[in-house]
Amino acid sequence: MNNENNVNHSQFINFINHLLTFNKQMALLYKQKPSEKNKPFRFNISSNVIVKLCDLVKPLFQNEPNVLMINSPINIFGDIHGQFSDMIHFLEMTGLPPDQTFLFMGDYVDRGNNSIEVCALLFAMKIMFPRNTYVLRGNHECPEVNMMYGFLNECEERYGAEGKMVFNKINEVLCTIPLCAIISKKIFCVHGGISPHLNKIEDIKKINRFMNIPDGGLMCDLLWSDPSGNTSDNWGVSSRGISCTYSDNAVFRFLKNNNLELLCRAHQLVSDGYKFNDNNKIVTVFSAPNYCGNCGNDGAVMKISEDLVCSFIIIKPTNQ
Repeated sequence: MNNENNVNHSQFINFINHLLTFNKQMALLYKQKPSEKNKPFRFNISSNVIVKLCDLVKPLFQNEPNVLMINSPINIFGDIHGQFSDMIHFLEMTGLPPDQTFLFMGDYVDRGNNSIEVCALLFAMKIMFPRNTYVLRGNHECPEVNMMYGFLNECEERYGAEGKMVFNKINEVLCTIPLCAIISKKIFCVHGGISPHLNKIEDIKKINRFMNIPDGGLMCDLLWSDPSGNTSDNWGVSSRGISCTYSDNAVFRFLKNNNLELLCRAHQLVSDGYKFNDNNKIVTVFSAPNYCGNCGNDGAVMKISEDLVCSFIIIKPTNQ
């Protein structure tokens, strides 16, 4: 048994290290064959490897609570959306587990060309470094959404007749991921935001999260809602056509009720990669620079020090 565990450990470390060579291998290929720049660069990750990763990581997520309690220091990612090359750039700047701890706040798939690589690396990191890798669910971690915005197409392009199986297998895992995290008892982290159905953190703990994202209610709002920028009206109608918006006043009240100091969330493109609201009670983090290849935005990862000082690593938009 010990020998088998050692072999598995070695295999996963080798797999992670292989994934981390993505940018170097892509640059080498494009240098040797410039015409390949017109095609997505992707690793050949077999369906058997994906299934194995899913089978190993799913119980790890299932056994975690809806609300993770994590200590700083920590590195926090916002939306990645299949932009694996940028994810690797960030990891090269932050350092890796077990020397660094990470919280990923959702939206790993869709839009970009490499959702498979993003999921594979996240799952492998969680398997190898479960106390240094924490993953939250975003609104795209749901088959009803990611079948429409690119992930299903990527699976079918890469795996042919097995594409739908791979798509379903990964989504089974994505539907088990925790909903929120609290850093050092003071920073509330969630993909979208708060909800009129949310008063105390205990309300989140009561949710059955092991399902597709509902069309309304607390779980939906946690993953879909946005700050409105208003200071008065607590709740508004979202332009997304689902969930709601929330005011600075609603955030202030939620934080005060739960003895928290900051709401950290993702879900929205912000031009500088991060954005604080006017009273510094909300910060949005977006980790996909030049989103969709044409938005021209910076990407950011937020670092929280042991004494809860926030700083940011920025990647400027580039065209590869």
